[in-house]
Amino acid sequence: MGVVVASHVADVDEELLGLLETAVDAVLSHFGIPDAEVSVVLGDDELLHELNLAWRQVDAPTDVLAFALEEQEADEPFYDVAEGEPRLLGDVVISLPRAKTQAAEYGHDLSRELAFLAVHGALHLLGFDHHDEAERQQMRMYEEEILAKLGLGR
Repeated sequence: MGVVVASHVADVDEELLGLLETAVDAVLSHFGIPDAEVSVVLGDDELLHELNLAWRQVDAPTDVLAFALEEQEADEPFYDVAEGEPRLLGDVVISLPRAKTQAAEYGHDLSRELAFLAVHGALHLLGFDHHDEAERQQMRMYEEEILAKLGLGR
C-alpha cells in the first residue's frame, strides 16, 4: 500500500505526517485493500476554501475533502487492475488550522483529530458517505473501530 503525505503548511511535526499515513493505511487494511495508493495533503483554511468552492460550490473552508478517482458505492467491488499495479484511490486534503480548532472544541489532542479526519477522508475514497442517518452511523462505526485499533479511541 502506498500513502503519500505532503504538507503545504510550515512547521509540521514529522510524527503528525506519519500518523496521517498510518491512519489511511489502517483504513485500507481494515477493508483488505492491498496495493492501493492515496495521497494526503495537509493544508490551510485558504486551500480548503478554494477547493471547496471549486469542487463543491461551497464558499467556506472545511476540515477535510476527499477526491476519489472513481465514483462507487461502498458495497461495490473495486475496478480490476493489472496484477502488480496499485489501485489509485484518490486524494484526501485536511485543514491543519481547522483540525487544531476542532481538537480543542472536542476536548482531545491534535493527533486524534488529524487521524479522525484522515480516516474519514479515506472512507469517502472507498465510497462511504453520510447523506442520511444510516450512512452516517455506519461511517462513524468504521471511524471509531479504526481509531480504536490505532489506540486513538474515545
